[in-house]
Amino acid sequence: MALAEEVLQIVQQAARREGLRRVHALWLEIGQLASVEPEAMRFCFEAVARDSVAAGARLEIVATAGRAWCETCAESVALAALGEACPHCGGYRLRVTGGTQMRVQQMEAE
Repeated sequence: MALAEEVLQIVQQAARREGLRRVHALWLEIGQLASVEPEAMRFCFEAVARDSVAAGARLEIVATAGRAWCETCAESVALAALGEACPHCGGYRLRVTGGTQMRVQQMEAE
């Protein structure tokens, strides 16, 4: 719920700054390793957005892949979940390099 409230705060700040009256759609980028469940985010955003500039806005989730640097085989690899082994060498010396972020990518508004 706290993440949905922060997203709404970002949307409201952008709406004030741009003089927008209503947000119809919102594209939210969520990394595969961000530990955010997309359906839970949709539910929570709908709840917190009531009576706001984003009331009834469509929330589009854009998933981004997880990435890591394997220190054992010196390769950049796709990573589906934290704690997984390197798909190339089976090692666990991985440094996450992408897929942990969540950001508002785009808004459709008037």
